[in-house]
Amino acid sequence: MVAAPASQTLSRGIRILEILADGPLSIDEVATRLEVHRSIAYRLLRTLEDHRLVARDAAGLASLGPRMAALAAGVAHDLQAEALPELTAVANEFGLTALLAVLDGDECITLSSVEPRHAVANVAQRPGARHPVTVGAPGKAILAQLPDAEWPEVSEALRAEIAVVRERGFATSHDEVIPTVRSVAVPLVLRGKRPATLAVVHAASRFEDAEIAARLQRSARAIRESLEG
Repeated sequence: MVAAPASQTLSRGIRILEILADGPLSIDEVATRLEVHRSIAYRLLRTLEDHRLVARDAAGLASLGPRMAALAAGVAHDLQAEALPELTAVANEFGLTALLAVLDGDECITLSSVEPRHAVANVAQRPGARHPVTVGAPGKAILAQLPDAEWPEVSEALRAEIAVVRERGFATSHDEVIPTVRSVAVPLVLRGKRPATLAVVHAASRFEDAEIAARLQRSARAIRESLEG
């Protein structure tokens, strides 16, 4: 049996921040996701607004506020700082959104992302976005770094796919996290840090997966060398 949280109010507030990482929601939608009355969702959102963790637009839709960006910047600060120029270079070279993600429990969470300067259309990936580590190329690139005994429950098909990722050095996915979206990801192995990955996400690209992966691998090496000397 799962134990009840020590503070239900705090737990609900944190849950709101987690669900808003996927995009703006109305008060009614927040209440539905939390399975609480609208008045409770409203009070929670107002408290988060007071701390600038949540902001609401003219239509009343709630989204993560500016204070969240400042807090997120302090997480793995050195890693994010080293990754940013590499992500920027990859994003602009391929015209695709590039991101850094890490393992968080049984989930893969985006720490930072860069969208290309010149692109007619691209897939946005917000920092804080998360999904189960068992789906998507970034999750597979992370699982490839972990001993099998540390994996959550996975299918035999995924187990076989991770074996391929370990052999060729990169993971791919299509339609797994977001419909129509593709991803290529490579492991970012750093001593003493949680498993991480560099990835790109896109709806369509003229570049082959292996070409994108090779570029991401060069970035991963550059980041590792800079952080580990």
